Amino acid sequence: MVLRSCWKSRHKNSCGPAPRWIRPALLWLCVTQCVCGIGAVEDSKNVVQKDAEFDVTYNDSVTSQNQTIYAFNHTISRNKTEGVRVTVDVLSRGSDSPILFVVRQKQAVLSFQIPLILRGLYQRKYPYNHVGRTLCQPPTRAASETQYFFVDVSTLSSQGTNYQLRVSRVESFTLQTDKKFSFTASPSQPQYFKYVFPDGVDTVIVKVNSDMTFPCSVMSIQDIQCPVYDLDNNVAFIGMYQTMTKKGAITVQRKDFPSNSFYVVVVVKTEDEACGGPLRFYPLRPDELIDAGNRSKLIDVVVTPAINSEVYVMGMLFCLGIFLSFYLLTLLMTCLENKRMKKREAFQVPDDMSPAETADNGSTLSSEAITDSATSTDNNYGYIERTMDCVGRSRHESLSSVEEDDYDTLDDINSDKNIVRTKKYLCVSDLSRKDKRILSKKYQIYFWNIATIAVFYALPVVQLVITYQTVVNVTGNQDICYYNFLCAHPLGALSAFNNILSNLGYVLLGFLFLLIILKRDIAHNRALFRKDLNALECGIPKHFGLYYAMGTALMMEGLLSACYHVCPNYTNFQFDTSFMYMIAGLCVLKLYQKRHPDINASAYTAYACLAGVIFFSVLGVVFGKGNTVFWIVFSVIHILATMLLSTQLYYMGRWRLDSGILRRIVYIVYTDCIRQCSGPMYIDRMVLLVLGNIINWSLAAFGLIERPNDFASYLLAIAICNLLLYFAFYIIMKLRSGERIQCLALVCILFTAVVWGFALFFFFQGLSTWQKTPAESREHNRDCILLSFFDDHDIWHFLSSIAMFGSFLVLLTMDDDLDTVQRDKILAF
Repeated sequence: MVLRSCWKSRHKNSCGPAPRWIRPALLWLCVTQCVCGIGAVEDSKNVVQKDAEFDVTYNDSVTSQNQTIYAFNHTISRNKTEGVRVTVDVLSRGSDSPILFVVRQKQAVLSFQIPLILRGLYQRKYPYNHVGRTLCQPPTRAASETQYFFVDVSTLSSQGTNYQLRVSRVESFTLQTDKKFSFTASPSQPQYFKYVFPDGVDTVIVKVNSDMTFPCSVMSIQDIQCPVYDLDNNVAFIGMYQTMTKKGAITVQRKDFPSNSFYVVVVVKTEDEACGGPLRFYPLRPDELIDAGNRSKLIDVVVTPAINSEVYVMGMLFCLGIFLSFYLLTLLMTCLENKRMKKREAFQVPDDMSPAETADNGSTLSSEAITDSATSTDNNYGYIERTMDCVGRSRHESLSSVEEDDYDTLDDINSDKNIVRTKKYLCVSDLSRKDKRILSKKYQIYFWNIATIAVFYALPVVQLVITYQTVVNVTGNQDICYYNFLCAHPLGALSAFNNILSNLGYVLLGFLFLLIILKRDIAHNRALFRKDLNALECGIPKHFGLYYAMGTALMMEGLLSACYHVCPNYTNFQFDTSFMYMIAGLCVLKLYQKRHPDINASAYTAYACLAGVIFFSVLGVVFGKGNTVFWIVFSVIHILATMLLSTQLYYMGRWRLDSGILRRIVYIVYTDCIRQCSGPMYIDRMVLLVLGNIINWSLAAFGLIERPNDFASYLLAIAICNLLLYFAFYIIMKLRSGERIQCLALVCILFTAVVWGFALFFFFQGLSTWQKTPAESREHNRDCILLSFFDDHDIWHFLSSIAMFGSFLVLLTMDDDLDTVQRDKILAF
């Protein structure tokens, strides 16, 4: 046997292809070298070969003077795969040299030493004396074939080391569809099993579960080839893999495996740090061996078929159907409104009356209404004292301030601003004195700026997430992205197409809102062209630039949320939240602009502030976790910004932040609080600002004390709380002023509130979280709940997009009741 092996080795390495005239010489040289080698081996080491059998435990010893070879043979067939497992246990302790086991197969070689040394973090070393390995089984083309393999046992230790060797067949080596299989694994005894795609199934989900959180483990999907990487230090070399504690799931497609089969490999890690566990051992010496203790884990694996193409089609049709129904409903309501408006125009304008007569009558009626408003007590609004403040003014007076900038050139105009804007009770007419053309251009900048921001922001985002997805597909590292792996349906190169598709509602409804605004804008411009007095003198001033910006922001939220869900993780979570901040900020600005068009913030100021918010969001995600200095700085900035904004709102912008600010504050405190105790002049504003400061100071204190890990969501909560506070204040003041909410606006409010409630319920289900490790995040994964295609978070996308669209409609329609009311009778609050 030794001669045969030597001859094969020498012939392969030394006696390669050569001319015929030198082949006899080479043959003699090879035989001579083999004979000499045999003599040297026999002098130094005694080699013993044994014919071995399966399921028999062999107790033997090995030294540097002897080597044992166990010869096994077994029959394999093309239609049936049986696993072969080698289990070794070293009985002697304290040997200075390990025992080397080499398993030689027809197309593969497996080698390992005992004690098996596995490394952890910081070069920690964990020895294992009990090792079990499954042999790779390459496919065979023959219907039945007998194969041989050999187990060589050797060591360099001069002392005798006792060991046990057992080779056994794995009867349940091939996993069956929809049948759970249980097994035990440990770091030195990994397990892997084969799965063959059945006919008609192109995609399956491999689910691995355990009742034990720790020890941390890794599941891997590898192609049918040798070697199989089944140790903690090499399992990430090939295929797809992910860490797991209690749950793990990987979607596998037939197109990725040419052999229509794959291995499911489960490896238990030597340490739990990758799964969020503690590091318990701190060796004093670098070469110290650490006993890891019992790290066996009971694991269940089941392979289930994934959805077919029909479910994909149903999911896409369902998504399109929901949001296209809003287009149909809007079209129907538009037709009904146009029909109603035509009837009203036919009723109001007789056929025998000329347009000039109509304009004259309208002007007369408008003048009479203005004169009446100047002498009425306005009890319907609940404010008797504001009668002399909200007097009527002529069109010439309405253009007394035609500059867009807050600071004008003429001193008398500036004095007029100070008088008008500091009155106790303000009307919309007092804060809509600037030229409508200039204000329209000012607010159109909101739309063009956000469109520019969207292009420059979205392009690198799309490029980055494509790179993320490529890295995931190439490396197979499933820990990069925080999917709901139990409901992640791939399509093409995308790993979770359903999470991307569900964001379509933001885009479609945002575009629908832009169409609605465009229709209103065109109708308003036509009314202005006709010199309709209701459009010129009545209602809340119509400026649509912020509405266009809101619709664009909603569309961009859908696009960036889809980009985030290509590979969701903590580094790109800002993609999902950036335009949420913008939507919240634009809604607050629109609410304030309704009754304060002259003094609302410019687009440059607003977007600069929002850029600062996003800047702090990035800093919080990167540096905010557990950083006390960051939270102190942010809390101070938050409180100072709240105080500055409160002052700006209370004094309607008629104050200056300069070197004399402290002197003026001391003077006001002395005159209003010490010299004489007088209440605030603007009570309603003071109530709003006090509540706002209480809420914001409380949120700042909460952040400073608790220091939440999800800083982006914390920042979004601040924005939403302030938006809800101002919206509630607006509604209360509107009702308190005697105004009413029309039926359409009321339906929108109730519908939006209900949808927001259901949306938040699904949002807080928490199917994954990047605040934890990927393995801990997978513990929250759950199966699909809608059409076997969408999960809870997808439903959140559906409902939140509808709720945002409804919220925009509320802002658009809530003041429609004032379209026929003179602006000097509309209270500004």
